[in-house]
Amino acid sequence: MAKALLSLSAAQLSERIRNKEIRITDVLDAVFETIQKREQELGAFITVDEKGAREQGDALQRRLDVGEDPGPLCGVPMAIKDNICVKGLPTTCGSRMLKEFVPTYDAEVIKRLREAGAIFIGKTNMDEFGMGSYGETSFFGACKNPLDLTKVAGGSSAGSAAAVAAGEAFLALGSDTGGSVRTPAAFCGIVGFKPSYGAVSRRGLVAYASSMDQIGPMAKNVEDAALLLQVIAGEDPMDATSRGLKESVWPIQNRCDLSGIRIGIPSGWLQDQLSGGMRQNLEQAAAALRDLGAAVETFDLGYEDLAVAAYYTIADAQCSSNLARFDGMKYGYRTQDPAASSDLHRMLKQSRSEGFGREVKRRIMLGGFVLSEGYYEAYYLRALKVCRLIREAFTRAFEHYDLLLGPVSGDVAPPLGASFLDNLKMYESDCYTVPANLAGLCALSLPFGANENGLPYGIQLLGDTGCEKGLLEVAALLEAAALPDGYQQAAYGEKGGDLNGECL
Repeated sequence: MAKALLSLSAAQLSERIRNKEIRITDVLDAVFETIQKREQELGAFITVDEKGAREQGDALQRRLDVGEDPGPLCGVPMAIKDNICVKGLPTTCGSRMLKEFVPTYDAEVIKRLREAGAIFIGKTNMDEFGMGSYGETSFFGACKNPLDLTKVAGGSSAGSAAAVAAGEAFLALGSDTGGSVRTPAAFCGIVGFKPSYGAVSRRGLVAYASSMDQIGPMAKNVEDAALLLQVIAGEDPMDATSRGLKESVWPIQNRCDLSGIRIGIPSGWLQDQLSGGMRQNLEQAAAALRDLGAAVETFDLGYEDLAVAAYYTIADAQCSSNLARFDGMKYGYRTQDPAASSDLHRMLKQSRSEGFGREVKRRIMLGGFVLSEGYYEAYYLRALKVCRLIREAFTRAFEHYDLLLGPVSGDVAPPLGASFLDNLKMYESDCYTVPANLAGLCALSLPFGANENGLPYGIQLLGDTGCEKGLLEVAALLEAAALPDGYQQAAYGEKGGDLNGECL
């Protein structure tokens, strides 16, 4: 029975629970049994809250038994990335600095999920403060890929992606600053969605780079991602940057085909860093879209080669400012060195040196440098100008195309430990994902094809700001053109076309 329960989508599960075909306790039994079997080797969770989850489940079941409808996510077990505040549960951000921090309030997205009947089963592992591309910089240890334990799960929302892929949760929340939802979703073979900037409130999300951070859904399929987005999105008067969705994305409107839809592929994303397998599957995804009636062609977006440099300059500058609050005084880790107790500057220095990991300290130092006198104009302001140029390039692109298509990464998930051998290569691997954050676009990662070892390739669809509805409709059709496990049919192999050509 457990296997059958875990095979359901979140939408199917909630419907059957509300129809009283399934009891919530049976769902939680299946989920926690899976966590008990897999978690020791996987490392997807930092905190598992079985007691709290069962209390939530019992309360929801009582409401169901008296005829109430607790909401569209009634009884659905969810994992929450550990940089999103949940009242009463530790929020560590994967860092020693916040190892003992327990928030006294719920983030806005958590409040909305509670109202929708979701059940929180725990907080998931992540790159420390979201700084990393492979899920390996956490103070609590690396999160492994459930499809191959020798490979990374992707970062920084590694634990959320791994939990959904391993059957430890039906849905999860991640946060995406430069691809942190889409990359782990691609590596683990699930769907990850980065909403447009402002579509989802950031209140209660521990900030990394405030101008680019965005909470996003992670799910088994596009339908579940749309359902979760509909629940968490909306304007929040406590977040000045929030604006909500332009129109409802749930339920997804069924389209027969993609006639009249124009899709562009930036030619700068088709360079040598793509592996042969990734390129072939991108070609096959383009062919599938064409078979569905869409017009697909390559075009010159411009400024692709500057996106990574601009992103890391801006993100590191903002993180150095945001993380200045963690000083060992008000909350968070404080050094235990007795000699520091009578010397304020020594206490601050040692608390931050001991509380932050290597990657976080590297980015704080880089951010402090580009904001310092004499370098602010040369680096930070110049990066902001490049960011504006990238936004303008996307604006021009969406005058001609409804959506853009590209890879999420250059290849499948790399081996554990590879990122520590070459940090620059890790930064460069974000070249396909950071443009969406710089421009505030919506973007979705979808598994499409797999290599000879069964590791999935991830493609992404990008839409203009506020165009979540159209993007999800196209993604749902493309997903339907794939096999049930989310990998594209081999039948497209002979129709891939040439992505260097003017038109596919």
